[in-house]
Amino acid sequence: MTLPPSIPPLPGPDAVLVPGELTVPRPVYVPPPPPPAVVPVPVTWLLGHGSPAVQYRVMRDVVGSPPNHPGWSRVPLGSRAGWHLLGMQDHDGTWPGGMLSVPQGLGLEGVGTIPAYRRMVELGWDTETPGMTVTKRLLFRLLAEDTDPTYLAELRPADDEEDLVLRGRLQLREAAAAALAQAGFEDDPRLRGAARRLIDRVHTFFKSPLAQKPWIRVGNQHVLPPEVAPPSFHLLVMLSYMPQFRSEHYQFMDQLYAWLTQPWPRQVPMQQMGERLIEQPHYVLGDFLTTRSALDSDMPSALAWLETMARMGFLMRHDGWVKLLDRTLDDRSRKAVWTPPRSVVMPPQVPAWAWPVLPLGDSTGGGELDAVLSADVTFRLGLIAKLAGRTLELL
Repeated sequence: MTLPPSIPPLPGPDAVLVPGELTVPRPVYVPPPPPPAVVPVPVTWLLGHGSPAVQYRVMRDVVGSPPNHPGWSRVPLGSRAGWHLLGMQDHDGTWPGGMLSVPQGLGLEGVGTIPAYRRMVELGWDTETPGMTVTKRLLFRLLAEDTDPTYLAELRPADDEEDLVLRGRLQLREAAAAALAQAGFEDDPRLRGAARRLIDRVHTFFKSPLAQKPWIRVGNQHVLPPEVAPPSFHLLVMLSYMPQFRSEHYQFMDQLYAWLTQPWPRQVPMQQMGERLIEQPHYVLGDFLTTRSALDSDMPSALAWLETMARMGFLMRHDGWVKLLDRTLDDRSRKAVWTPPRSVVMPPQVPAWAWPVLPLGDSTGGGELDAVLSADVTFRLGLIAKLAGRTLELL
């Protein structure tokens, strides 16, 4: 029995008929996405209502053309918070709060050395002034890979257990590297060498099977084994201020972006250290900022995260972070001034990696705090938008 010849299917509406050839699908035109909206920045309002530190940072970091007169570099010296911090500093360049301690509320009492130094940098103080220079030497000392427990301050374990000493020294190494990178020492070989060792440790973890399944069960809870080495918030801050270094390690940066955009696990980051289980709140285990409620509940950390992602070139690649930035920009008034909505609350304590960001003004609380936050957040949003590559309209 002879089968009938097969009948080819009829061409669809998107097909192009070519004589003697098979049908070729018609290419579908996909229009490019519209460009991001222009971000207005109220420069005049900020210069009139912001603290001296905000005024200086607006002109230097947002406008990009500070006034050309000799006294402009002394504007940050008008910050009472800067002088208060400097007055609390000891002669050896440390602060009484240890290394990574942060105070409760808006006060400065009890702040540690590394957050205090970074806050001074955020306030616009020259890193070559005498007080800052002494601390800089200490920070470079902290980059060394050793097991000396005398530099651990509040992180020093009671019995100098080796695993806990190594954990504390690693934390201080990363935090010191972040502070020195923010202060502008990217080209220093000591910082670059420490940064390379720090990312090599994380890179090795990314390439291991542990990166896919980092949790083990100990008793009735899931914890991280000692071999797990995820990035820390301090490491992200360091990388955000080292653009040349990032370009030299682009493969690691691609892996880092994939890690930062995965869902944050529900487990508390506890890690096995010898026979102990130690909480590791400085570990970054995924996307830190996923919802508007997370932003409103800790505005300093949210702004610090968005700025860090913008500096690393990650923000505009992630739709969720872009939407959160746009929604916060939409909260501003017609004059592009941000005022604290009712949903925004200041947490009782901000993590050490984000504490230096906010506030930059001098406030004792109450209604004065709202005015300070209004200027600080308005400036920070403009800075983040510029770092993300958005077009600014200076008002």
